Amino acid sequence: MGWLTLLVFSPLIGLLVLTVIPKVDTRQVKLIGILATFVPLLLSFMVYGQFHAGNTLAIAVDWIQFAEGTFKIDYELGIDGFTLLLVLLTTVVSSLSAIAASIQIKQAHKAYFIWFLLLEMGMLGVFTAENLILFFFFFEMTLVPMFFLVGRWGFVERENAAYSFLIYNGLGSAVLLIVFIAIFANTGTTNIEALKEIMENDSYLSEEFRYGCMLALLIAFGVKLPIVPLHTWMLRVHVHAPVAIVMIHAGILLKIGAYGLINFGIGIFGDQFVKIAPFIAVLGLINLLYGAFLAFVQTELKSVFAYSSVSHMGIVLLGVAAMNEAGIQGAIFQTLSHGLIASLLFFLVGIIYERTRTTKLDKLGGLAKTMPLTAGFLLTAALASLGLPGMSGFVSEFMAFLGLFEKMPWMGAIGTLGIIMTVVYLLRAVLGVTYGKTIPTVSIHRDLSRKEMFPAAVLLAFILMIGIYPNVITHTLKFAIDSIMLGIGG
Repeated sequence: MGWLTLLVFSPLIGLLVLTVIPKVDTRQVKLIGILATFVPLLLSFMVYGQFHAGNTLAIAVDWIQFAEGTFKIDYELGIDGFTLLLVLLTTVVSSLSAIAASIQIKQAHKAYFIWFLLLEMGMLGVFTAENLILFFFFFEMTLVPMFFLVGRWGFVERENAAYSFLIYNGLGSAVLLIVFIAIFANTGTTNIEALKEIMENDSYLSEEFRYGCMLALLIAFGVKLPIVPLHTWMLRVHVHAPVAIVMIHAGILLKIGAYGLINFGIGIFGDQFVKIAPFIAVLGLINLLYGAFLAFVQTELKSVFAYSSVSHMGIVLLGVAAMNEAGIQGAIFQTLSHGLIASLLFFLVGIIYERTRTTKLDKLGGLAKTMPLTAGFLLTAALASLGLPGMSGFVSEFMAFLGLFEKMPWMGAIGTLGIIMTVVYLLRAVLGVTYGKTIPTVSIHRDLSRKEMFPAAVLLAFILMIGIYPNVITHTLKFAIDSIMLGIGG
């Protein structure tokens, strides 16, 4: 069966157990929901060990054939350094999000965790799929659970947020499916590695076809990342979805966009991607500056962090646009770093909302006096997000801009304005909440419990580990980066 198959489908174990537990037994449902996420977490670390031991993890089995075998789609799973790190990010954040949900979700826990485990299975499949059709299957699998998780367990405008998510991502999926079918019809394969070889060595595919496919992929994954102006749905989800799901959305699902641009955009259509790199850099600058300026004028904490995500995804685009080793490595680091930092920020927002029933900046203040641990974690997460040395945000931003300055120095110079704005809007919001004027309604609330402390401490530990010892990631990424650079002639 293989390690990767076990990993991808392991959430089904918890899902099946949940189906036989009475929904009124809330405590048991929560326990099984949390423990079910520990199974893929354990398997992901076992896969990590197998990968670094040099063992073969790929699996390929006959699945679907057309036209007497002329067109063939196999069940194929595989992993490289980049996807391995995304799998680890997925399992870690999913387990911590499940703990957060057990605290913050107040109704229909059984249905919640069933949808949640289906979502985790879809995310694991997306990052391990080795052919386009299987990738699309798992990509679609993430949409339905997210729709129900947002629409049923979210806040006031949860239904609007859910439908906005479904419409935008559904259109992105439609574009993705058209591209995959076109590629399959013209090449006879959906295997990602085979497609990379075909695009590199065979000339029978026209330049117009290649550019068309590449631009369509940019649109499809641009919705997911998201790229301005395809971002409005994401803001609604970040503000109105349940906080435990925003941890998943900001921490993992947005990273599918970055993964798609790097693995499919650069990996398959590298020559075409190189030629439009300046355009990608312009899009990155727009994301970075637009998100930063809009975050500065927000009056609600979740909105600040939502626009911050838009801005930080701009750094991913800038790193990718550099098309050199430092830039692409910075983009990957930013993908992973933002996943951890955003998950921590939104987890803390959920704690604050549960205590105060508000996230309005003018209704929060003085948390450092009444909730010092919460305030300390929030300030530390904000410092990581703005790129303080010694934390993961600094490493990712430094490498992305190092690559950008090497290829497009004037773009890098403009981009530094976004970094400055990040410092301003994060410190404005977080210092106002933690050290601002104490609001009477905040002064009576308790600090982090032991159960709440665990997710915050684990996320912060990973953020510090990457910031202090980035080789823990670069060692795993080495061969993946070498393969990407070889594909673009680097």
